[in-house]
Amino acid sequence: MCGRYASSRRAEDLVEEFDVDALRIAAELEPDYNVAPTKDVYAVVERPPSGEQVAERAGRAERQLRVVRWGLVPSWAKDVSIGNRMINARMETVAEKPAYKRAFAKRRCLLPADGYFEWYPTQQTTKAGKPLKQPFFIRPRNGGTLAMAGLYEIWRDPARPEDDPDRFVWSCTVITTDAEDELGHIHDRMPLMVEPDRWADWLDPTAAQDSLLDLLVPAAPGALEAYPVSREVSNVRNNGAHLIDPLPLEEVVE
Repeated sequence: MCGRYASSRRAEDLVEEFDVDALRIAAELEPDYNVAPTKDVYAVVERPPSGEQVAERAGRAERQLRVVRWGLVPSWAKDVSIGNRMINARMETVAEKPAYKRAFAKRRCLLPADGYFEWYPTQQTTKAGKPLKQPFFIRPRNGGTLAMAGLYEIWRDPARPEDDPDRFVWSCTVITTDAEDELGHIHDRMPLMVEPDRWADWLDPTAAQDSLLDLLVPAAPGALEAYPVSREVSNVRNNGAHLIDPLPLEEVVE
């Protein structure tokens, strides 16, 4: 699974890197080295043209950078709380599960990340007798940005009036798959990546569904590196660049 990640890139840098047409955010997000479920994150989406844009863009979708809530809230949900447990969608069932299949068909996104965290159960135990977990940070070996495959939804809050600008909640989920052998010893699941030459096809809201899963791939063997980090990251209240610093060998729990 992917339950925490780091995202420190500036909006303007993401606009350039992902060839974004329009910046659709009210305010830029602060660098976040401990992104947790229900937090706001950046998402790259493509939206069909509307109104005057139809003629202006000749039918082409507009690539946008948006701020969305991590934890997918389906359009049919009664309230946003369902999103708290819908932070990941399994690749194996994402096209069929009722909570995800409509978004998979039309509302796919890219979720930029510096890297993500996973927890490895060690031989040591807690006072409760459970394995003590050592967190690892997993990132591109070349220092680049991870483009995690995601889905997004737009939920209409029935409790808010039509003229309330906050009546729509944009939310997202990360698609996961089996971890590659090199990383599988840390955790058996990992986020799926979308390579740059496949971004356009993945984001295209008109793309044929039968070919979409072929666009998703685990990171190439050796492309990612994993190293132990401070257990401070386990507490969502902790933040800062120090959370992704390699942990001194003598402090690593084995």
